[in-house]
Amino acid sequence: MNAEGFNSPNAEYIDSLFADYQRDPASVSAEWRNYFESLDGNGRTGLRTRTASQSAEDAIPTEIVERIVNAFRSRGHLIAKTNPLEESSSAFPELDPLQYGLTEDDMDRPITGHPAETLGQLLQFLRETYCGSIGVEFMHIDDAAVREWTLARFENAPVPASLTTDEHRRILSRLNEAVAFEETAQRRFVGAKTFSLEGSESLIPMLDELIELAGARSIDEIVIAMAHRGRLNVLANILNKSPAEIFRQPADADPSTGIGDGDVKYHLGHSTDRQLADGRTIHLSLCFNPSHLEYVNPVALGRLRAKQDRTGDEQRTRGMVLLIHGDAAFAGQGVVQETLNLGGLAGYTVGGAIHIVVNNQLGFTTPPKEGFSSRYATDVAKILAAPIFHVNGDDLDAVIRAARLAADFRAEFQRDIVIDLVGYRRRGHNETDEPAYTQPTMYRSIDARESIHKLHRDRLVQAGHITAADADADLEARFAAFRAQFDELRDDAEAPPRAAPTGIWAGYHGGLESPDDEVETAVDKEWLTYALRQTVALPETFQRHPRLERLAHRRMEMADGTHALDWSAAEALAFASLAASGVRIRLSGQDTARGTFSHRHATLHDFESGETFVPLQQVTPDQAPVEIINSPLSEAAVLGFEYGYSLESPDALVMWEAQFGDFINAAQVIVDQFLTSAEDKWHRLSGLVLLLPHGWEGQGPEHSSARLERFLLAAAENNIQIVVPSTPANYFHLLRRQVLRPWRKPLIVFTPKSLLRHPQATSALDDLASGRFERVIPDRAIEPKIIRRILLCSGKIYYELVAAREAAKRTDVAIIRIEQLYPWRNEDLEHALAGYADGVTALWIQEEPRNMGAWRYIRQRCGLLLLGRFPFSAICPRESASPATGSSAIHHRRQTEIINAALAATP
Repeated sequence: MNAEGFNSPNAEYIDSLFADYQRDPASVSAEWRNYFESLDGNGRTGLRTRTASQSAEDAIPTEIVERIVNAFRSRGHLIAKTNPLEESSSAFPELDPLQYGLTEDDMDRPITGHPAETLGQLLQFLRETYCGSIGVEFMHIDDAAVREWTLARFENAPVPASLTTDEHRRILSRLNEAVAFEETAQRRFVGAKTFSLEGSESLIPMLDELIELAGARSIDEIVIAMAHRGRLNVLANILNKSPAEIFRQPADADPSTGIGDGDVKYHLGHSTDRQLADGRTIHLSLCFNPSHLEYVNPVALGRLRAKQDRTGDEQRTRGMVLLIHGDAAFAGQGVVQETLNLGGLAGYTVGGAIHIVVNNQLGFTTPPKEGFSSRYATDVAKILAAPIFHVNGDDLDAVIRAARLAADFRAEFQRDIVIDLVGYRRRGHNETDEPAYTQPTMYRSIDARESIHKLHRDRLVQAGHITAADADADLEARFAAFRAQFDELRDDAEAPPRAAPTGIWAGYHGGLESPDDEVETAVDKEWLTYALRQTVALPETFQRHPRLERLAHRRMEMADGTHALDWSAAEALAFASLAASGVRIRLSGQDTARGTFSHRHATLHDFESGETFVPLQQVTPDQAPVEIINSPLSEAAVLGFEYGYSLESPDALVMWEAQFGDFINAAQVIVDQFLTSAEDKWHRLSGLVLLLPHGWEGQGPEHSSARLERFLLAAAENNIQIVVPSTPANYFHLLRRQVLRPWRKPLIVFTPKSLLRHPQATSALDDLASGRFERVIPDRAIEPKIIRRILLCSGKIYYELVAAREAAKRTDVAIIRIEQLYPWRNEDLEHALAGYADGVTALWIQEEPRNMGAWRYIRQRCGLLLLGRFPFSAICPRESASPATGSSAIHHRRQTEIINAALAATP
């Protein structure tokens, strides 16, 4: 069928089809045959051939007809019957014939340019199409192909498409399962928080339909993310998790194991292979999530993208993401917009996600008029070039049609699509809450309503799709099944032992760090020389930017051994060596391809054509992929995406780089709720690397601190690694260690800024060809026996201290670098201080204010007598509410004061 909508060419086409049908009904498709049969008075009457008796002279002008049609296309959703709690308004100026000078007397007047006979028939057609149980927004979309697709699906196709009796019965069975679970859970756990789905149970048949449709399109895996509302019902009825397992209350976890105490049941995830109606199976994964609602969305996208990349699904057709939202959160949480923005970006696309907003028409206690400024909670999704389907959750036929429309759209355009499933919340925010305190009239209406289940069951019985006895027997069977499963529950049941990781995670582990996890990270020097040359090798026709020729020349000198390695060279060699050994490299962040500080230049741009080339992708013929991705100006969604990617990529080096480390606080929820606590709560491991530029260099309070102190406060049970490398070689070994050893923990790297080009912050190629990552770097330039003061520090201040020591010609001061702050190992420090006399003064030196940085953490670890041998205190700026000053003069004065105090003459 033509996709241009309700217009003259379509009228001619439909007229010809109808003429064929009149001659021989078998000559047209079954779909059109059923439709034409419905024109006898049993169905819609919008499309039929024009009679000769109608007078063209009396016809309503085409321009008025077109205005009416376009008004319904644009505004019909405003009076659609999508709210089960309210009667839809029939009054909207643009949809009223009076707006166009037409009255009831004009209803029988003929129209031209459209296949309807009269104005009355046209209005009936438009109201049935755009003002029924589905309201669609699509006329705001710039993409003509999407608008035409939507017009074709609404105006040219017989709507609503009839469901078969078997389909009706299956939908009722899914609804019965939803009802039986909720009511059984409520009876067994009176007053317990389950965040009931009651009032929006149609979500379960909708999910069932979407999963079946996905399987029919050869999708073999779906990643699902949702908040707590209805989560237990989805776990039981979609992911087939036993209610006994869902509600089991295990004894407290053993704190000596180093693993956590878990999380509440409505935050837990699950994976399963679900059997489809046709006998095939599809893998479903429901993500674990915190109460921070929408922040799990980018995590789910990252998980699927990693699965697609692992299996070579470059067309993004074999996996799908289902994101289930609440209305208040979808409108209120900024991470929603950030996540929607990722959908069309090459580095983050997954071929489109299907979003379902379970619209309770209420937040916790906050009504829509206080929760968002727009008409719909879904209005933020208008940034997508996709229609938005608002559907009445009480109309199961419409719910299934909306699901099919969404699945078809995603398959056609590989874009995100949004369904606004309008229902209500029969109970309060949770089962202990009284919603009538704040919504008395709304809840009187809800209490007076028959349930979705009864309304739908009665409709099917009345239509003859099922008998009342059969419908009730199916419901009782669902109740009996859940009662039996709940009977397996014992409150004193012990938690099953923690299973070893399987599948792609087999061979990796979390828990406490062990010396057995250490690995060799050095790389053959000859190969490193070759790889350095490859990092600047270009196709013959590629024109490098003239100012980058110096960088290429310097790299060649490094390869020849005539120039020491800088940070970017060491990083490139870490990436190249890992990729050559089969390790996928993925680094994303703001301006990452070039580097915030113009140091990386991983992606080169032809000076003449602008075409790009990534030398790291051409190091060896059979290497693993290397992706260096510029992200949008977003921290929360992008970091969440990379965290999700790391969950499905234990054998890859997955990294996120902040433009400045200070901006990590815009993603604090991802850090706190996922990165640092997921193993403790959910037993989920991640090897994600965060690169956070950090250091006091006079750039002000927003370009100095990656908030080292916050990560140190969150460090416990060996949950993360916190490192401040000071040499290119140590950075090289650190990155390789992260992938090569089997211990999987997030790695937080406080990376340098000025050290990227500091003449002393370099390493010899031999340092990469030997050794390994050093947690503590001793002072190898000083004789321990004559030391009268020991300075401990991390990061760039080391080089300032060394320069000042040399300028003062001090040989009695040792400077020890703490490269890894967590996990902390005393033995590394003991080894570095082994040759020093007891009683020598030891000082911790830091640029950060006293209430920030590492000092409070170090003092807690080491006390006032370092290793029981050295009196210990700190030199650092005074406490401050702000990390740094915006004054360059004040900054330099403070730095000088710190350095002078550190090297002050000892008694």
